[in-house]
Amino acid sequence: MTAERTSASAGGTPAARLITWYDRHHRRLPWRLAPEAIRQGQRPDPYAVWLSEIMLQQTTVGAVKPYFDAFMARWPTVEALAAAETEDVMKAWAGLGYYSRARNLKKCADEVAARYGGVFPDTEAGLKALPGIGDYTAAAIAAIAFGRPAAVVDGNVERVVSRLDAIETPLPAAKPEIRKAVAAMVPTDRPGDFAQAMMDLGATICTPRRPSCILCPLIEDCTAQRLGAPERFPLKAPKAEKPVRKGAAFVAIREDGAVLLRRRPEKGLLGGMSEVPTSHWTARLDGANEATAAPFPAHWSDSGVVTHVFTHFKLRLSVFRTTVADMAAPSGHWWSAPTALDGEALPTVMKKAIEAAIPGATKAKRGMAGK
Repeated sequence: MTAERTSASAGGTPAARLITWYDRHHRRLPWRLAPEAIRQGQRPDPYAVWLSEIMLQQTTVGAVKPYFDAFMARWPTVEALAAAETEDVMKAWAGLGYYSRARNLKKCADEVAARYGGVFPDTEAGLKALPGIGDYTAAAIAAIAFGRPAAVVDGNVERVVSRLDAIETPLPAAKPEIRKAVAAMVPTDRPGDFAQAMMDLGATICTPRRPSCILCPLIEDCTAQRLGAPERFPLKAPKAEKPVRKGAAFVAIREDGAVLLRRRPEKGLLGGMSEVPTSHWTARLDGANEATAAPFPAHWSDSGVVTHVFTHFKLRLSVFRTTVADMAAPSGHWWSAPTALDGEALPTVMKKAIEAAIPGATKAKRGMAGK
């Protein structure tokens, strides 16, 4: 497809066709300001744009919506988030995954509030200087919140452009070529709507399987469609098999139903999150997976094995449980009451372990029910 940089209002260009489609068919999302609202003079909230983009990294729109609504209700401004306790932010994030994002979210809020008076930088370079904001996120915030003509490339956009140009280079090696193509397409006006239109097109029309090409506003520009092979793109390099690590998790239950928890170290995998006691496993090393690794002597019964997939490895945790009398929590541990367990900062893998030992224990009983 021929590279071009022009106005979105210039008829006949791919950007113009895409923007016209977006005006009619855009998704209604809680963090998004609709085109009609922008035409009426409203402006996107940079805080809401930033928060949504951090949450959406490697996570689906459906999963993010309740978390976004809960964060905005509890911390409606970046200053409010900066004033929050880190532990409260981690608890509110629990279940959304990739927990380094939550730690950087808090660090970024702190810096914007303290260094910039609660006002986000309005350029890609300024945004990239903040914790947790990389190339994609900086481009997305700059375009959507501030109208900067930035090339915003997520997985949906990669798929759209790979098909438009029938790019034969496999991902991830094709990323620079795709970014260059997107940069050439970005219109001089409405770059934020263009970015969101590209994302919506990939999410709703140019889908990985069975794309609805007949409904696509860019069908006449699409090389892959002309070749009759849209699903062939994007090409991807073969994935390496993920290593499998082993470990054990120990669910201790007090007679009143409270569960023994502790906090993981601040740095590293699942840093700062809550967990039941476990053997010492890492992304590179197995941990003990027998009851002999328990944190204290007791009658530990086998509750099965849970599996969790991290970015670079799979983890198989052997789960053991025991019931104790009114035992004092060991140093660095605490007892979490049954009504408080769903509010703890438990990552998904730990919820799986607890559920294996106590079915239904981590299901929401208050507060964020339905999340």
